[in-house]
Amino acid sequence: MNALQDKQTDWDATFIQSSPMFAPFKQFESWIGNLQCWPNQNDLNQLGARCNKILYTRSGKKISFTPMVKGKTHPEQKYEASIYLTGQVQTRGKNWHDFFNALVWHVFPLAKSVLNELHYHEQVAASVHNNPARGILRDAATLFDESGIIVMCSNPELVSLLRNFQWKQLFWDQRELVLSSMRLFVFGHGLYEKALHPYTGMTGKALIFDTREAFLETSITEQLSQIDRIVADFLSQEFSTGACLSPVPILGYPGWWKQSEREEYYDNKQYFRERTSKI
Repeated sequence: MNALQDKQTDWDATFIQSSPMFAPFKQFESWIGNLQCWPNQNDLNQLGARCNKILYTRSGKKISFTPMVKGKTHPEQKYEASIYLTGQVQTRGKNWHDFFNALVWHVFPLAKSVLNELHYHEQVAASVHNNPARGILRDAATLFDESGIIVMCSNPELVSLLRNFQWKQLFWDQRELVLSSMRLFVFGHGLYEKALHPYTGMTGKALIFDTREAFLETSITEQLSQIDRIVADFLSQEFSTGACLSPVPILGYPGWWKQSEREEYYDNKQYFRERTSKI
């Protein structure tokens, strides 16, 4: 194992303090801070009890985090099918990617369960038609699951700037308004893994929702609970392709990256790309 892999697998109980991107996990900070080493699957299962929250699949199965199963000879052993049919989320130990996936299940259980249901039914349909291809819905679901962010905004003008890739006008010229009227929440567990070592180029795939000022004034716990319901409803009723997702250079959001304090940072067209006719 090389030095980079060693660094990625080292346990760090203080990771939440390293970036505002980890804000959805602040509710678990005390639990995480008391862990002297990597949490195991049992620890992740007990987290639900500590939070007085039981997680369920859309099929009604209670979620539990279990070790990885070697071999995939039966449908129940396939990752998404296993979750939907048994509630078992196969989780690797000492692995940031799977650890963040478990935490996202605890933060957004309704949305995660809808994504799982989408995958399962698409897999069943593909099997019935003997079609090995994943399909555009599964591709979109995977993209959001890995790299998704949720944008909640009470100002239509800011949303217009975001959708039209007017990044400097949005994040620099209107940064005070952005901070008061727009919130970004990381959903994708792959994006959380990248946030451990952020780099210019990190891009989220966003679902954008209009909201009221009153929402932005509530506690983050209440915001996350409302967002979970909103996203779950959207995924189950309207989500269809990757076209539902808008690319956002998330390290442009004020305060999420040290370089965002400099105006010239937003002149980097390789990161803050302009809209083209192909997008």
